[in-house]
Amino acid sequence: MLSMLAAPVFVFLWSTGFIVARAITPYVDPNLYLLARFSGTAVLFAVVALLARVKWPTGREALRHLFAGALLQGVYLGLGYWAVAQGLGAGVMALLGALQPLLTAAVAARFFGERLSARAWIGLMVGLIGVALVLAPKIAAGAHSTTPQWFVMIVAMLAIVAITAGTLYQKTSLAGADIRSASAVQNAGAALIAFFLAMALSEHRFVPSMTTWVSLAWGIVMLSGIATTLLVWMVRRGDASRATALLFLAPPLAAVESYLAFGERLSGVQVAGFAVALAGVLLARGK
Repeated sequence: MLSMLAAPVFVFLWSTGFIVARAITPYVDPNLYLLARFSGTAVLFAVVALLARVKWPTGREALRHLFAGALLQGVYLGLGYWAVAQGLGAGVMALLGALQPLLTAAVAARFFGERLSARAWIGLMVGLIGVALVLAPKIAAGAHSTTPQWFVMIVAMLAIVAITAGTLYQKTSLAGADIRSASAVQNAGAALIAFFLAMALSEHRFVPSMTTWVSLAWGIVMLSGIATTLLVWMVRRGDASRATALLFLAPPLAAVESYLAFGERLSGVQVAGFAVALAGVLLARGK
């Protein structure tokens, strides 16, 4: 039952990250929000792990988990949020994020022996095309910034490399650790990166509001707590490329959620893109 529910629950929760990022913009600086979110999730999993009396990673293994969490969430979201704040369109960032399944498949094939069929590779490409169609209006809108766009693009690409590395790192010796204690340590690693970025960028804005607290609670429990843990769980259980192919569905679903939450228009091209992305995921995950 858990295997059947994992994929749709993961896709839905992961897609809401785009909505939360927009919702907190008027109230909280991004890395300050991420610091509170990762810290809260680390405490949550620490309590669960202590109550369950599971084994904790120690020594070098604990350092590896800190590093994995720093890559999977801290560096990825920290750099991604910064790139968007510097003028990179959110749609462009989401499209770059959609390259992650392709990068994961290429690296997994080289280092972990994962072999994708021609059908799966076609599915990944079809999924990327679907995401591009969904995000086309946002990409066309463009953005402006005083920071050189070539530098912003490099930072954005580093964010994608970070989440890819953090995802694949879960298939190493880290997979042997209990996922509850591992999640506590990995979220602590992500919190350290968010703290460093918040200090480096002099972020201090935190306006208490209902939106702030709801977004923080959702981020702690649903995004870093459940969604990221489901991703790690799926990668541990099977092919990383098949698990990350689900990420193609997050931007299209986020577009629908933006329509419902913020009244953003949903064009026919975007609806078609959603269908194309879904077809790509079904191809990529098919046996």
